[in-house]
Amino acid sequence: MDPITIIGVIGALAFIVAGNMMEGGNPMSLMLLPPILIVVGGTIMVSLAGGTLGDAKLAVRGMVHAFTGSAPKVSAVVPTLVSLADKARREGLLALEDALTDVDDPFLAKGLTLAIDGTDPEEVRDILEAEVAAAKADTRQAARFFNQAGSYAPTIGIVGTVMGLVHVLENLAQPEELGHLIAGAFVATLWGVMSANVFFLPVGARITRLGELRAAQMDIVIEGVAALQAGSNPRVVAQRLQSLLPPDQREPEAA
Repeated sequence: MDPITIIGVIGALAFIVAGNMMEGGNPMSLMLLPPILIVVGGTIMVSLAGGTLGDAKLAVRGMVHAFTGSAPKVSAVVPTLVSLADKARREGLLALEDALTDVDDPFLAKGLTLAIDGTDPEEVRDILEAEVAAAKADTRQAARFFNQAGSYAPTIGIVGTVMGLVHVLENLAQPEELGHLIAGAFVATLWGVMSANVFFLPVGARITRLGELRAAQMDIVIEGVAALQAGSNPRVVAQRLQSLLPPDQREPEAA
């Protein structure tokens, strides 16, 4: 589990609360249920309205993965691919069938299965690239939900503020209540802006980033499987795959 998203969200809230207290404010004065319901509930509902039930399920899975998932290391599959290339060169592709049980990555396992079954290399590449495209589409849609929510939330907050100000105007005959009512009205705007920039947009960015890293790892797998089918020298396979890695993840000799 990569805790950076949890740390970032909680840390941002902690700084906001600390700043509010340093200015003499009471954090509990911001915890008003009506503005929270208007902003959070309204934002989620209008975000759902712009998509499908399947999109909503993708968004939930994406959010859970954003907070609990680990960032995949692109280079993690390289040693496995090089080892498999060495085995395939010495013993043939069919010898890799026994190694499938030790492969944890389902995408790599699928590529190896296709190669072992004698599927044409071009067809293998097409199938695996289609898998990558589908994964990217799911990631885009999950991130899109939260990015849209981040754009809706401030506007929903303004709606809540206007509703609160209408309530203020209804109570002009009670001047002693106006300060409290006006302050409460602007809490909705605060929650709209804060929820967008502390939760919705960061979660959308996190989903996008995790998807990019996974897609890059899948691209490495495609190249590795292609090299296996071609019977390439393991050293050449290693150099080829290392060249596709980000510079900070390459082995020292390949940097």
